Order: sequence, then structure tokens, then C-alpha cells
Amino acid sequence: MMPAVIAVVLLLAVAAYACAGGTDYGAGFWDLTAGGAERGKRPRWLIDHAMAPVWEVNNVWLVFIFVLMWTGFPVFFQTVFSAMWLPLALAAIGLVLRGAGFALRKPLRRIAGRRLYGAVFALSSLLTPFFLGAAVGGIASGRAVPGTEASAHAWSNPTSILFGLIAIVSTAFLGAVFLAGDAVRFGAPDLVGYFRWRALGSLVALAVLAAIMLTVTRSDAPHVWHGLTHGVGLGLVIFAGVCFVATGWLLLRRSGVWSRITAVGVVAAAVLAWGAAQRPYLIPTSLTVADGAAAASSLRWLGLVTLVAAVVVGPAVALLYWLDTHGELEPLSDTDLRPDPDQEDPTGGH
Repeated sequence: MMPAVIAVVLLLAVAAYACAGGTDYGAGFWDLTAGGAERGKRPRWLIDHAMAPVWEVNNVWLVFIFVLMWTGFPVFFQTVFSAMWLPLALAAIGLVLRGAGFALRKPLRRIAGRRLYGAVFALSSLLTPFFLGAAVGGIASGRAVPGTEASAHAWSNPTSILFGLIAIVSTAFLGAVFLAGDAVRFGAPDLVGYFRWRALGSLVALAVLAAIMLTVTRSDAPHVWHGLTHGVGLGLVIFAGVCFVATGWLLLRRSGVWSRITAVGVVAAAVLAWGAAQRPYLIPTSLTVADGAAAASSLRWLGLVTLVAAVVVGPAVALLYWLDTHGELEPLSDTDLRPDPDQEDPTGGH
């Protein structure tokens, strides 16, 4: 019972990171494709302002995922990181470079330095989700079996490449949907349509890749394909399809708030469908949830810590997201920092 509960929590954490972190990666994708300095000035201005309050907290989900894997399913953790250490190392390097690029490009005064760090941020936002998706594809196709040595075959197969591409397009889709809403919030009507049409384009690309993925997994990952076309997995795929259609309709009607909800529904349902399709395996068809689980005492403590984290950290993260989406985390301007000349000097001077 407890291994299944921890496995569900792990899957929910992966879905949360795919949606929250994915939105930030998508912003980086549109930063990369915005064009030259003048052409891309306005989109990059919006990306900087929209990402600044929450981009760091989204990585909390990734840390939580690793803790759950390492503590709850040590065999699974060892297998994945042994067989696919290279793509995961490249994803980690990209994660660090992405944060450095985003943080350092704004305060620099020299144009050359800002362009360099901006390029690092944008390229890392493309490569990191690809390698993470490729690793997931290696798991889904059952290539990272226990005892497998590191091999390019584990993460450069058709399923891995498709998962990597889907990860990129999914993040681009989420990023565009959220940025279209942010354009309204920041008073940039010229960017609403700019990102709305990019969201629609990403939605079409995502549908094409999803169709190809179902075709490829039928022969390359048959257990996952069967899970996606039957039972709970099929139900989640249908739910993702409903959210897909609703998002397209809402984007055409310029409904920013609801389109965000349905866009998150598309990605979250797709991740949950993948997890449901793998049941009862962590790695199809070589490592089950029960066989890969840690000792019962470790799982009980992990469950307790997870519950405490959900009670203590969960509301804080939810409040942060709410404040950000409602425009309550705007940085102070020069006017805000300038002292009020009409206010009496607290020291008694004039």
C-alpha cells in the first residue's frame, strides 16, 4: 500500500514540475526565438518581468522529485542515474546555466555581456527539457533496466527523442499561454496576440507530436502504448484531449484566465496518463513499484515528511503563485523608492 502511495506522490510531483517549471522553460524558448535586439526587445521585456518572481521556486518540485526517488525507490534512482547519467548531467548543467544566464543578463550594462548571458539562458531553456524528456523516454521504453550500464541507446532511441521533443513543445505551449495572460496584466496589448498565436501554433505542433508518439510507442514501448489506450490511461488521454480542444477555443476567444487552467490540464493529464500507463511498473517491464520500493520504515517516514511538507510548504507555494498571477509581486520602481518630500523627517530635521 505505502509504495503505491509514494509512487502516486512522485507522479504528482513530476506533473507539478512539468507544469510550473515547464512554463518557465517555455518562456526561455520564446526568448530564444524572439529575434534580434530590436525585434525581440518587447517580448524579452515581458519574459523578464513575468518570470522574475517565481522562476526559482519552481525548481523546488525538481528537488522534491529527487528526494522521493532516492529515498522511496533507491533501486529505481540508481538504475536511472546509472544508465542515463549523461542526459541527466547535461540537463543539470543546463539548469544551472539557465539560472545564471537569467539572473546575470539584466544587471549588466555592456550589450555584449547581456547578449551572451541571454543566449545562455535561452539555449539552456531548450536543452534542459529535451534531455529530461529523453530520460523519461528511456524509462517508458524499458531500456534503463536494473544493472544496465550507461549507454546512448538508453536515451537516444525513438521514444526518447519523441519525449524530448514533446517536452520542448509542451513547455513552449505553456509559456506562450501564460505570457499572453501576462501581457494583459502588464499592460502590453501588442504582445497579447503575439503570444496567443504562438500558443495556438504550439498546440498544433503538440497534437502532431502526440499522434506520432502513439504510433512509435506501439512498437517501441508496447506496455506504455497499451496503458495509454486502455483503462485509466485512456481516460486521462481523453481528458487531455478535452482540455486541448478547450484551450484552443479559449485562445481564439481571448480568454486568458481559463486558457491557463485548461493548458495546465493538457500537460498535467498527459504526465498522469504516462504514469498510469506504466502500472504496476516503475520501469516497464523489469521493475515494479513494490520491488523497487525502500524498506517499510523508510517509506513511513518519507510519507510523514511529505505530509508535513504538504501542510507547511504547500500553502506558501500556492500563495506565491496566486500573488504572482494577480500582479501582487511587482518590483519596486524608482518612484516607489524615492522618499516622499511631504513626509516629515523622522529624525526631526526638515
